[in-house]
Parts: sequence; C-alpha cells; structure tokens
Amino acid sequence: MVVETKPKAGLEDVVAGESAICFLDGARGVLAYCGYDIHDLADVERGASFEEVCFLMWHRRLPNRSELGDLQTQLAAARILPDAILRAIKSLPPVDGMDALRTLTSMLGHYDPDAADRSPEARYRKAVRLTGQLGALVATWGRWTAGGSPVAPDPALSHAANFLYLLTGQRPSPLAARAFDVSLVLHADHELNASTFAARVAAATLTDIHSTIVSAIGTLKGPLHGGANAEVMKLLLEIGATAGLDRAEAVVRGKLARKEKVAGFGHRVYRTEDPRAMHLRRLSKTLGEKAGQPQWYAMTERIEQVVKAEKGLYPNVDLYSASMFYALGLPVDLYTPIFAVSRVSGWTAHVLEQYANNRLIRPRADYIGPAYPQTFLRLDQR
Repeated sequence: MVVETKPKAGLEDVVAGESAICFLDGARGVLAYCGYDIHDLADVERGASFEEVCFLMWHRRLPNRSELGDLQTQLAAARILPDAILRAIKSLPPVDGMDALRTLTSMLGHYDPDAADRSPEARYRKAVRLTGQLGALVATWGRWTAGGSPVAPDPALSHAANFLYLLTGQRPSPLAARAFDVSLVLHADHELNASTFAARVAAATLTDIHSTIVSAIGTLKGPLHGGANAEVMKLLLEIGATAGLDRAEAVVRGKLARKEKVAGFGHRVYRTEDPRAMHLRRLSKTLGEKAGQPQWYAMTERIEQVVKAEKGLYPNVDLYSASMFYALGLPVDLYTPIFAVSRVSGWTAHVLEQYANNRLIRPRADYIGPAYPQTFLRLDQR
C-alpha cells in the first residue's frame, strides 16, 4: 500500500488499500470487474447477466450453470419482503426515495435470519439477500408511491425483469429486460468511489453488514455522488420534448456562459470517455426509438457535442442513462435508488473483502489549526 506524505484534497489519486474486485485505468478508459473488461460483460447479445456479475464479484470468478441456478434461486427467495417491511413502506410519510431506502434497509437487519451470525458464511448469505431485497424494495416503493398495490415477485424472471415487473405490474419485453440488465451490470461496481469507501470504512470497524450498506446509501444520497442522471433528465424535460435540437443547444450554451455545471460530464478518474457511456448511448438510442421517443437521445447527443467542443469534457455514466431509463418508463425520482439496486452488489463484495482481511481504517489529518502550544487562561482571565 502506498502511503501519501502530502495531503490531497478529496484524497484524489491516493491509494487507500488493495482490492481484487475492480480495476480502473482512467487514462485509457478501462473498467474491469475481476479482470473481465466491462465491454465483454455488458455486451447486449453475448455478455453476462447481472446475476453472473454478482457471482463474479463475490467469488472472483464467473459461475457455471449450476452455480448460477443456485444464486438465482437465492435471489428469488430474497425478493419476498417481510410483511413488516411492506407495512413500513405503506406507513412512511412522503419522503425522498433515498431516505426511504436508507430507513427500510436498516429495518431489514432486524428481520434477517442470520442477523446475529457474524461468520463468513452468514455474511455471504446476507450479501446475497440484501442484493435481492434492495431491488424489491425500490420497485415496491416506487409502485406504492405511484398509487399501485405491491405485486409478488415472479421467480421465473431475472433480477432485472423482476424489478421492472414489481414496479409496473407488467412483465417487460425481452429488450427492456436485457437493457435494464445491462445497466445493472454497468453500475455494479466502480472501485473506491465515495459510497463504496464509506461501506469499507464501516466494515473495518466490524459493524454488521446492514449498517455498512446503510452507510453506503447515505453517502450515495449526496448530490456530489448520486443523482446526476436525474439532473440530466430534468434538464431534458425543461428543454421540452418538442423544443428541437437548436433549443437544446441554446439552453446548454446559456448554462455554460453562466458557468453553471451541466450534469453528466467529467469524472474524477477518467481522462477519456467513461467506458460505460458507450453502452448506455446505444441503449438510449435503441430504446428511445422503440418507445417512440427519439427526441431525448437526439437532444442528449447534441448536448454532448456542445459540451465536448466547448469544455473538452466527455460524458460519464449518467449522461445517457437518463434518457435510457426514461425510455424504460422509470420515474426520475427513482434514478438514484436504482443506482443502489445495482451497486449493492459491489458494496457487499467490498464489505466481504474488507471483513476477510481487516484492519481498522484510520487515516491521519495534516493539522493546520492554531500553533501549538497555546497559553491556557482560566475562564475568569479571558
């Protein structure tokens, strides 16, 4: 491990530990899970399913057919939420989806059959269970807040297809299910991003796994980490479905002239295009055309051209996921919770890795306060 002697704001480029889960090369635009390039895993026709990627991150290898079947069975069982959680979903006041997810995830810890078991085997079972449960939680919450009644998950459907089914009450088309499946693969992990690091810091104290995931959810809620694709979609909706490309360009140029940030561009690690953006760009175009809404992709493409030409910034994972999610009919206020539906697989993989080779994470700070020593005066002398 590299020890930094000079502090860097935001710990930028500081190596804080070792991991066998995710590899990033920002200069070349490379993202790989356990050595597998994201372009292979996220290929629409020949790539891996989200369930395969979960197994990969948890075990550092891809599953065989039998192992995949076992995992699918475990995830299907986990999607059946405890009755107390369903009652809680209905009883919460009107709150943000991330607030609801944070609270409900914490509650899940009280109803987990392995709650008191801290063994590696039990921790793994809880990781699988949490991954299945968070998808069901977010979809059921979204359906309930939209006025629908909860529906029972279908064990014959994939994780991605089940999410869409639990949210809409309708079984998705193969295209929609696979597109959402690919988006889950693309968002599954991203090395030591803020929420993953928060989860590992929590795990390093040997707290329970539910607390580590609540820490991650609370961190993802912050607007400097999560929510950018929702902001992209809000911008597109502000421009208007019938406004045209010239209007989209004018709005973005106006934001740039006012030195306002345009969501969906730039990244702390990548110095070229985010490798995930390529896949989401294609899916946005395909799904938009299929849904009869090609304007959202077209406007996003024009915005990309303007920002790249004016600021030299490349799109990140959020730019095209916005219009892709919208074409799937996903509510904008669910975009960040949906991020957690995928990223819980990576969070739990990192937490399990931290537990397996743990040392309390306790960095130091470069002191810049008043000079030492200060002269102490009693209260009546001040």
